[in-house]
Amino acid sequence: MKRNSKKLIVYGKNLKLQRKQIKSFTALMEGKINKQLKKVLKKIVKEAHEPLAVADAKLGGVIKEKLNLSCIHSPVVNELMRGIRSQMDGLIPGVEPREMTAMCLGLAHSLSRYRLKFSADKVDTMIVQAISLLDDLDKELNNYIMRCREWYGWHFPELGKIISDNLTYCKCLQKVGDRKNYASAQLSELLPEEVEAEVKAAAEISMGTEVSEEDICNILHLCTQVIEISEYRTQLYEYLQNRMMAIAPNVTVMVGELVGARLIAHAGSLLNLAKHAASTVQILGAEKALFRALKSRRDTPKYGLIYHASLVGQTSPKHKGKISRMLAAKTVLAIRYDAFGEDSSSAMGVENRAKLEARLRALEDRGIRKISGTGKALAKAEKYEHKSEVKTYDPSGDSTLPTCSKKRKIEQVDKEDEAIEKKAKRAKVKIKVEEEVVEDVEDTEEEVVQVVEEQETSVKKKKKKDKKKHVKEEPLSEEEPCTSTAVASPEKKKKKKKKKVNED
Repeated sequence: MKRNSKKLIVYGKNLKLQRKQIKSFTALMEGKINKQLKKVLKKIVKEAHEPLAVADAKLGGVIKEKLNLSCIHSPVVNELMRGIRSQMDGLIPGVEPREMTAMCLGLAHSLSRYRLKFSADKVDTMIVQAISLLDDLDKELNNYIMRCREWYGWHFPELGKIISDNLTYCKCLQKVGDRKNYASAQLSELLPEEVEAEVKAAAEISMGTEVSEEDICNILHLCTQVIEISEYRTQLYEYLQNRMMAIAPNVTVMVGELVGARLIAHAGSLLNLAKHAASTVQILGAEKALFRALKSRRDTPKYGLIYHASLVGQTSPKHKGKISRMLAAKTVLAIRYDAFGEDSSSAMGVENRAKLEARLRALEDRGIRKISGTGKALAKAEKYEHKSEVKTYDPSGDSTLPTCSKKRKIEQVDKEDEAIEKKAKRAKVKIKVEEEVVEDVEDTEEEVVQVVEEQETSVKKKKKKDKKKHVKEEPLSEEEPCTSTAVASPEKKKKKKKKKVNED
């Protein structure tokens, strides 16, 4: 006991010394002078005749101001310091090289922890790993459930249509196993009475194939895997919720656990995410769409991962862009508050979310006012009620046999005959009207033809008169026979005959 107590006392003293050393080292790195350095420099000021070589220019300026000691900072000084560090083992007697390396490593670790203000509750790498594992579990669960339904569907295909929930499907399958056991099984713990009765009735008349016991054992083993993975997923989701509320409570209030965790995982850490602008956070996750739009000179995307937030999801499509922009701006404030602030409360996130919800209500109300008649009063929007129409299956299309017509009553037959006669009369009237129209068109065509023929005959008569005049004016030659007399001979003969008739 005494030895242990002495060891604890020595360990406590060493921790105090380490803390003092760390504070002095951090002060030097920040360009400040501590008490020990002041004492050493005061002794040097009295005896120094040359300027002091300093590796840090900021620290050299502080020493020159407070102690009036000239300092030098140059590349030659840096090389000199590097040589001193490499030959530290020989310059300090009584220290082994292993101890020196261990001391340097411990000092480097403690310095980095002190500067970063290391806290186990503020580790965002746990969130990154948890959200990536949650996504992987969702993919694996979907694959396993799909395989289980398809595999057991060969034996009992009707069960997949009756039970839609995947977890209850696997639990029923694990409890019963073979299709023949459903008649004697009690599923009241898993299913309601109506569904249980439907399952038992379907099991009796199922069209599935018979399966061996070995196949059933493998299917049941797959069901147990699905149930275990789903239980672990719920546990992991609760863990992620707790870690997000501890590390980024304001971000969790603004966009939710899953969206906040995905934003942190996409950026790499909470500090990296805090360095992004609001416009970058808005598009984070839609990089491919952004660069495709810039390349093709089209409209850039309005949202990325932030689209899955509840505030964006409950807005109308018209206002999604505005709400995503405002939500990204407020989320960036919450991220920076969570990353750099010392307070771990979520009051800021709650206040900003209330502002965004009020802004969303104002946008929606403005649209309703525009629809209303006066423009001032709110339009009365009726409450939406979802009316589900259940369509029943028509089995008449399945049969290939010719369907026999049903016997009809005498009154129905008479009515049908009257309707047929009326349709026939209407058709006859239409045909008559069409024939009259056709006749009128033919008459008009004949009249047009007659007018055209009369015009042609008048034109021919004019031409003949012109020819006669031309023949009278020109003298006939003795050698050449007259063509005009040959043309006009039949007319002359007619005139001669008329004269003879008159004389007689």
